[in-house]
Amino acid sequence: MTGTDLERYRERVFAERERLRAAFTQAARSQHRVLTDLLEFNADTDFGRRHDFAKIRDLDDYRSAVPVHDYSALGPWIERMAAGEERVLTADRPAVYFTSSGTTGAHKKIPVTPRFMKTTFFPFYYAAWAPLAEHFPDVLARPDAMLNLKHDPLVRPPTTSSGDPHVGASQVDFGSYFGEPLSAEPGTRAPWATLAVPVADDDHLEKAYLRLRLAAQSDVRGVIGINPAMVAAVPYQLGLWWPRMVREIRDGTLGGHPYADPDPGRAAEIEALVDRYGTLRPAHLWPNLRVIFCWTTGLASLYLPRLREEYGIGVTVLPAPVAASEGPVAVALDRHGSAGSMVADACVYEFVDADTPLRPDIPTLTFDQLETGREYQVVFSHVGGLYRYAVGDVVRVVDHQGGVPRLSYAGRATRSDAAGEALRDVQVVRALAGATESTGLELRNAACRVSTPTGGPPSYEFALAGRSPWSADETDRFVAALDTGLGTESPGYRDARRSGRLGTPTLTLLDPDAFLRDWQRSVAAGVRPTQVKDRMFRPDEAAWQQLTAPPEPTPDRLAVDAGGPPAARTASVAR
Repeated sequence: MTGTDLERYRERVFAERERLRAAFTQAARSQHRVLTDLLEFNADTDFGRRHDFAKIRDLDDYRSAVPVHDYSALGPWIERMAAGEERVLTADRPAVYFTSSGTTGAHKKIPVTPRFMKTTFFPFYYAAWAPLAEHFPDVLARPDAMLNLKHDPLVRPPTTSSGDPHVGASQVDFGSYFGEPLSAEPGTRAPWATLAVPVADDDHLEKAYLRLRLAAQSDVRGVIGINPAMVAAVPYQLGLWWPRMVREIRDGTLGGHPYADPDPGRAAEIEALVDRYGTLRPAHLWPNLRVIFCWTTGLASLYLPRLREEYGIGVTVLPAPVAASEGPVAVALDRHGSAGSMVADACVYEFVDADTPLRPDIPTLTFDQLETGREYQVVFSHVGGLYRYAVGDVVRVVDHQGGVPRLSYAGRATRSDAAGEALRDVQVVRALAGATESTGLELRNAACRVSTPTGGPPSYEFALAGRSPWSADETDRFVAALDTGLGTESPGYRDARRSGRLGTPTLTLLDPDAFLRDWQRSVAAGVRPTQVKDRMFRPDEAAWQQLTAPPEPTPDRLAVDAGGPPAARTASVAR
């Protein structure tokens, strides 16, 4: 993005931020306006007629007429739309369906209509880039200054049965589909945005390599990941792939195909960096890198501080919006490290206490009833056909500013409940963070599951990757602190432990790269990188065995991972 386009882009970004801030000052009025618009626009749809949209005047009427839905409840309506039936949930026809893996792994179909994009998506989407454009203008000055890890355009996108594209949000050209030429994300016009050599659409690992190989010859100033697991993967991938990158840069090839003039000078520079530091890190390859844009809470909060050092001293991490494929919740308009302001004029927002099970007639709170420090499940409605939709996310109220709450992502609403403990993933993250602070130990990632030994009560089994080896004494003290922290977070856990309904937690220490290898394997198997996210709860036995298995050096066409398996240690502590 250069010249006039860049200036127009910056003007749009800042204008949307100011418009959003103005909406905060009249947030209740903005919420009513959104409700009125979605009811009037979609009154003459099958859903609107069945739920008497034309008779609804306010939020109380709306609550009485429409139950709280999750995706499974709205799914049959959406499938009718995807099959080509019109005016089911929305008055305008979806232009595309976003895919989302959710927590079950099944691919959702999220209808995306032109009206939704215009009134709900684009305003918040542009505003989300304001901190980047304001404080890091150099990352927008050149097309190749930003490495956008999530951008993955498709030549032949998969479709629904009616022929509409069914793709990830990162695979959609908003300019082509919705007439928004300025909507191209930073980094989506880089030389590696559209690959110039043949590669299969589902060969995501090879595409990741090709983009890093090209970016290695540019002065990258920023990285967009959204999903922090993608950001964490880059240092690991550079360590694996640098020999192939050096060879191709020296030869002028890309994926084995002739591509450009040989660049032996850059190849020698990279080899010298590896000789000096023993590996290749982003900070070495791109010494002017200044900013990372990704989610900063959840499991990422445990590893981002150290991961940032891999990208360079002083690199800033800006938080990506609190949003899902289904719609936005909050967007950071400044440089706060984790929280964003509720997008008052995008959706009608309702909230339910994070530890209260949802049901169709659950009482809900409005934004002005939220308490600082509390956590809530999000229910939203918007003109794109999602009505009182329980998205499955939990948010934490950080504070209130400008008339609306500022919210940070606090994990999924899914609970692990073997004996009445009803643990949410963020509670486990906080317990892990407390244990690291108590012991001085550091984590690179973590996961857990419920294990039920023969003849004994169920217990939590943790798999942790530390930054360095832990002694037996350190491990025992960590597990003791973790056990106490879980009890503090969840009275149900504490009661289950005291009564013997839950057994002693156990811990298996993995080598530092275990979770990165696991991520790499999932992507190599064909899962899109944006969908391979950090997961605290891992109940699937095969997935757990894959994660905890010692590394096996296996050659592939990209590189040879020759790391040897460190000794694993299992520890437990009685209570």
